[in-house]
Amino acid sequence: MHYASIGPIAVQMGEIVEDNEELAQKFPHWDLELIRLKTGIRVRYVAGPGQFVSDLGVAAAEKLFEEQCIERESIDFLLFCTQTPDYPLPTTACLVQERLGLRTSVGALDYNLGCSGFVYGLALADGLIRSGAARRILLITSETYSKYIDPGDRALRTIFSDAAAATLIDAAERPSMSPFIFGTDGRGADALMLTSGSIRTGQYAMQPRKRKRWPSNLYMDGPELVKFALDMVPPVVESVLAASGWSRDDVELYLLHQATAKMLELLRDKLALEPDRMPIDLEEWGNTVSSTIPLLIHNLRKSGRLKPGSRSVLLGFGVGLSWAGCGWTDTWQPAVGC
Repeated sequence: MHYASIGPIAVQMGEIVEDNEELAQKFPHWDLELIRLKTGIRVRYVAGPGQFVSDLGVAAAEKLFEEQCIERESIDFLLFCTQTPDYPLPTTACLVQERLGLRTSVGALDYNLGCSGFVYGLALADGLIRSGAARRILLITSETYSKYIDPGDRALRTIFSDAAAATLIDAAERPSMSPFIFGTDGRGADALMLTSGSIRTGQYAMQPRKRKRWPSNLYMDGPELVKFALDMVPPVVESVLAASGWSRDDVELYLLHQATAKMLELLRDKLALEPDRMPIDLEEWGNTVSSTIPLLIHNLRKSGRLKPGSRSVLLGFGVGLSWAGCGWTDTWQPAVGC
């Protein structure tokens, strides 16, 4: 039997760069310094008018292939995670397969998950590899929440970024990830939702949890999501440690979904973790939804803080409500001469 191993990662951000100084000029009545202190975000990336999740995903994958000298013919399965697909149908993964020139014998599917989507993708890839259905998987997380955010929405525009991450998942002789821990609580579905553009409309549609403050099609109840995270994350971390057979001291890094700095700081305090063991990396990127964890891994590898053999806890959580976590030992080393 073989097991999934997380390989190299490449990232593509939205083409429009938007920092707090620019927003302050457009909206002088917004307290951008207070917003930065709460969110931890100074810069965001926005997809251009003609840029969509397939474009971001293809660009990230092409960057991955080029930087790591990966033969596209070696890919035998494509997993594409998004909540803002190009079309309700056809499947975006099918569009991406053709644009990347992958073999027609590859498997390709979309799955609709947000903040927990990367870890869910790892679990799907691991299952495919363990079953023998695939050996090399391209996992793409891609999101363009900005398409649903009104330009004047102070609450959402200052948080979310559009981005994609392409991650290579290879078959390995030994497991590098512990058993996965999953969770779902649909009672919180109305805390983060799209309020228009669905087939289920009018009297049949689910309504936002509270009164909408902004005209955006995307609705978020921030305080409720913070409460959810503070209640859910600590016991799930303990479950991941138990499933991994690790103690807290065995883990070098706790890599959590990068929602906002305030939420992560509260979680860090509740978990009693030192700042360097639970990194917060939002300032120059924003909240990229399903791509926050692979972006974090990518940046930590580049900086040298994440080295081969490092043990980490991966935990994504948010919209759904949905969460997924696992223990992970990084085994990837950069290709020589590539």
